[in-house]
Parts: sequence; structure tokens; C-alpha cells
Amino acid sequence: MKRAFLAVLLLACGASTPPPAEAKTAPGGSKDQTKWPADDHSMCDWHNKPELEVSETAGPGAIRPNIRRVYKTIGDGENRHRTLICREVDTNLDGIKDTVRTFNAKGEAQHEEADSNYDGKVDHWLSFTNGSMIEEDIDTVGDGKPHLWKYYLNGALSRIKRDRNADGKPDVWEIYTKGRLERMGVDETGDGHVDRWDRDEILRQQQEAEEAAKLAQMQGDAGAPGSASDAGKTDGGPKKATRQENR
Repeated sequence: MKRAFLAVLLLACGASTPPPAEAKTAPGGSKDQTKWPADDHSMCDWHNKPELEVSETAGPGAIRPNIRRVYKTIGDGENRHRTLICREVDTNLDGIKDTVRTFNAKGEAQHEEADSNYDGKVDHWLSFTNGSMIEEDIDTVGDGKPHLWKYYLNGALSRIKRDRNADGKPDVWEIYTKGRLERMGVDETGDGHVDRWDRDEILRQQQEAEEAAKLAQMQGDAGAPGSASDAGKTDGGPKKATRQENR
């Protein structure tokens, strides 16, 4: 059990890896910026929409614009304002957009998609609520569908689902506490239900020790002189109890 738990723990730590330093060129792209294609495979929906405003800028290392921002004017009267609704980036500078993020009317992030390995297919998805990331989905096999689902609570990883056999359904469930893998459920029969739970015994013991310390602290506070539990006692009461305990 401990070996299986450790194996998945190591897998969890290495599940999200950054793009390689020498990122390959997407289909149709070019590392020669003077030969970038006319069609950059835009991921924002802005074509033939005159009500939208488009701005293009060049980021670090780019001699031609590789970042596109799309704005929309919303509201009426004094509340009328321009807000960013979509931003897309060519991160590996090959002339093809590979990352897009959409925003709501408040300017808060809503969703992001990316082609992280630059093969021309989206393989990374992010979802946001109130501007904070709550879910990260990753295609780990290259079929254009997520096979790894990560969930976040208040910015911290709370649980993970994994699809090990690439059938589109999770068969491993991981629960995290304070960023640490606490327990792992495994579906060994393929019926979509956990057949075995593996737990981090060290973490469990630490949690039990913390709870015991808190309980001892509470009991100590309750028995302290002047506490509510001490009210109404005479000086002779505690002394008598002490003599009984020492017999």
C-alpha cells in the first residue's frame, strides 16, 4: 500500500510540467519571425465584429506582435466602459496563437485554453470563479480530451482525478490537505467506484497528534484557576482531590 501511495505521490508531483526549453513549432508556424503565416490561428472570437476593439503588441523576444487583446464597450451613460474580454498569445514565437483566456464584464478571468506542446491541439484547460482558478484539466495522452483533473480551493490543490487507461473516466482519486496528498482511492475493476483507499499514515498520525494537543490545551484551559469550571470551588476542594490522586 505504501509503495502504491508513494508511486502516485511522485506522479502527482510531476504531473504538471512546463513546456520544453526548445519548444517545437506548431503545424504551419515558423521560428523565423519574418516568415510568420498570415493566419495565426486566432483563438479569440473577434473577426467581422466591428463592435469589438483589437489591440496587438509584441512581448519579450518578439519583433512582430504575438499578443492580441480584444476589448468590448459595455454599459450605458456613466457606467459605459471598455473591458478586456479575450487575450491570446503566441508563447513560443512561431506565428501561431497557442494560449487564450476569456474574461467577464468585470475583467475577471473565466476560462483559459492552451496548446502546451505546440502540436496544434488544445491540451490544457483552466476554469476560474471570481478570478481565482478552481479547476485545471490536462490531456496527458494527446487525444484532445482531459485525462487529469485538478481542483483548487482558495488557491490550494484540494483533489485530483486521474484517467490511467485513457477511456475518458477517472480511475484514481486523490485528496489533498494543505497541499499534501492525504489519501488515494483506486478503481481496480473499472466500474467507476473506489475499490481501495490508500492513506498517508505519517500524515494521519500528525493530524491525530495535532488534535490530541488541541484537546489537551482545551482541557488545560478549562481547568485553569479562575476558569468557568473552577467557579464555586473552595480552597479545600482542589486540595482534597489532590490528596486522593496521590494515595
